[in-house]
Amino acid sequence: MSNTINTQYWEQRRGKILSRKGGWELGKGITLHGYSLLDDLLGKSSFFQVLILGITGRLPEERYAKWLEATFICMSWPDPRIWCNQVSTFGGEMRTSSVNAIAAGIISSESIMYGPGVSLEAIDFIHQAYDFTNKQGSVSEFINTVATTRTGLKAPGYGRPIATGDERVAAMIDYTAALGFSEGPYFKLALEIEDYLLMHHQESLNLAGYMSAFASDQGYSKLEMHRMISTCVNGGLHSCFAESRDQASDSFLPLRCDDVEYTGPEERKIDQR
Repeated sequence: MSNTINTQYWEQRRGKILSRKGGWELGKGITLHGYSLLDDLLGKSSFFQVLILGITGRLPEERYAKWLEATFICMSWPDPRIWCNQVSTFGGEMRTSSVNAIAAGIISSESIMYGPGVSLEAIDFIHQAYDFTNKQGSVSEFINTVATTRTGLKAPGYGRPIATGDERVAAMIDYTAALGFSEGPYFKLALEIEDYLLMHHQESLNLAGYMSAFASDQGYSKLEMHRMISTCVNGGLHSCFAESRDQASDSFLPLRCDDVEYTGPEERKIDQR
C-alpha cells in the first residue's frame, strides 16, 4: 500500500490564486461571475442582486432580491435588549469604532437558537419533513416519530422564545404575495406543520422557518441561504451602536454600588498582631 499523497490539487494552485468568482484586472475593470461590476451591474442591479450573485454565481430576478432585503428589514430591531444589539451598544459605550462594534455584534448573532445560525437547522428540518411526507407518511407521523425525541419536541423554524407567534411571518407572507410569488411545496408543507404544531404544541412558524421554506422553493441550498442572511441583523446593530456612541459614556444600564446585593461571607475583623 503506497503512502504517497496526491498533491496535484495544491500543485496546480502553487504560486497563483485561482478564482471562479472573478476579480480585478488592472486597466480592464472588475468582473463578477462574468459580469462587469461597473458596466453590467452598477445602476442596473440592486445591491442585494449583486450580493446573491457573488454567493451563488446566479444573478437573481429583482423581486427575489427585494424579498431578501425585506427579511433584513424584519431583523432590523433597534432594541438594545436583544443580545447581539447589546454587543454593539457596549461597543458604543467603550467608544470603539463602528466597524468593530458591528462586526462583534454580527459574530454574536451566530447562534443555533436565534439569528442566522438557526437557518441551518431550519432548512434541514423542512427538507427532512419534505422527504418523509413524500415517501413515508403524514405530518403527524413525522412530528411524533422524527421531531419528538426523549428530551421533547425539536422543530427548528417553529416556536419563539418569550413571545408567542411571529408577526414578521404574516408581514412577509403579504409582501411575498405582492411581489407575485406563488406558494411552493416547501412553504405549503411548512404551513401544514404549523397547523399541527399549533393544535398539539402551541408552536407556530417563525421567521427562520418561513425563510427556509421559501428559499428552498426558489432552489437555493442550505449554505447559500445561510450565506445570504449572515449579516441580516446589522440594521439593528447600527441603530444601537449609534445611539450608544452619541450619548455620554457609561450611560447604558449604569449601576451604583448599592445596586449590587452582596451575598458573600460576613465582614471579618483583621487581627492587628
